[in-house]
Amino acid sequence: MALLITNACINCDMCLPECPNQAIDEGAKVYEIDPLRCTECVGFYEVATCVAVCPIDCIKPDPHYPETQTELLQKFKRLQMA
Repeated sequence: MALLITNACINCDMCLPECPNQAIDEGAKVYEIDPLRCTECVGFYEVATCVAVCPIDCIKPDPHYPETQTELLQKFKRLQMA
């Protein structure tokens, strides 16, 4: 499933450069993840890099976008073709 940055985000800028899909942008109050671009780093890394670098653990699975590993891999492949 896509990831979500919660309101606990302190805008530390750690996650933004880590996203290989360029799915993270500055939001009005906190950083935001575009669920249509987020693959949880499937296709790139073993773990989601934004989660790995977040110092306050505010990046969680987005319950509105449940996806299997297979679906995330398919999304990764579609994004690479675009």
